[in-house]
Amino acid sequence: MVSKQDTGRATISEIAREAGVSVPTVSKVLNGHAHVAAETRARVEEIIARRDYARRPAKRRKKAGLVDLVFPGLGSEWALEIIEGVERVAQDAGYGTVVSSLSLDGSRIRPWLANLAERKSDGLLMAVYQLDAKQIQRVKSLGIPVVLIDPVGQPGPDLMTVGAANWEGGYSATDHLLQLGHKRIAMIGGREDLQCSSAREDGYISALRRAGIALDPGLMVPGDFSIEAGEAATRKLLDLPDRPTAIFTGNDDQALGAYRAARAAGLRIPEDLSIIGFDDIPAAEWVEPGLTTIRQPVVQMAETAMRALLRHLDGDEELPQRIEPGHGTGNPGVNGSAGKKVARPPTACVRPGDPGRSGPA
Repeated sequence: MVSKQDTGRATISEIAREAGVSVPTVSKVLNGHAHVAAETRARVEEIIARRDYARRPAKRRKKAGLVDLVFPGLGSEWALEIIEGVERVAQDAGYGTVVSSLSLDGSRIRPWLANLAERKSDGLLMAVYQLDAKQIQRVKSLGIPVVLIDPVGQPGPDLMTVGAANWEGGYSATDHLLQLGHKRIAMIGGREDLQCSSAREDGYISALRRAGIALDPGLMVPGDFSIEAGEAATRKLLDLPDRPTAIFTGNDDQALGAYRAARAAGLRIPEDLSIIGFDDIPAAEWVEPGLTTIRQPVVQMAETAMRALLRHLDGDEELPQRIEPGHGTGNPGVNGSAGKKVARPPTACVRPGDPGRSGPA
């Protein structure tokens, strides 16, 4: 892949920006790949000629048959599901997977990058990282395709991302509670620096607005996706004069905290308080009563990321900057991009004649 200017007159990024296409698309034109629309090819070729970009033959890199998959930490069920999805697709394509754990805050990144370059890995998948501009440049300096899985924040236009459709999941969770007759529905938010937090919150707000229910800021409490935050936020909500009858907790850990707070307040789940989470972690099934939650399609997300990486390596298809597995396939949270809604006992219909509460006040 040609990735640098040869004359100083123009860079590939500048050509891509002017043509309104991605950098990989310009590279495909430069390297003679057939899978570019004729109109797009003509536009890029015109700009290349006008900007006097001097081509040089691309040096085809011998494939090592390896891809790297790196996490900030490996001690979660989520990480295991990501590994399962990546390896399933990689093995079918004849690639081995090198899995590692790496903190980008310390001094390990330089030797890790050196090792990655030395073993000539063909591509890189990075799960749940927040990359600053300097780190993005370091990763891009490897000269291999990179795909981010469910990244923190906005990684910028030069890196492809694959993530869950968090808006649809937030909408589905809230709509489920609305369909049960709840009107006083609270939400516990997540970390402010996570893109998924704001997307789930936006889904919650949209579902309420579509149902004609005015947004009550007092029912929106910040959290950080931890059990402790869920417990503290629920206590605050239950202290309100007109407490909520249902809570969308933003994720399953905060739902577990909400369980604690509800029980400490002497409330029954779901008779007195309905709770719905997001993720479907294993503990969601084993708590009593089992947690209603939105299943995030983690394995499918990992498979999609690996397939996108393979398409980058083949250089035969244009890819969007972000992919959300299953996006737009149907009713959110049922067969849509947020996966299936796992309905278990802790969400209940409101009691007839008492539209604001799902049990004794």
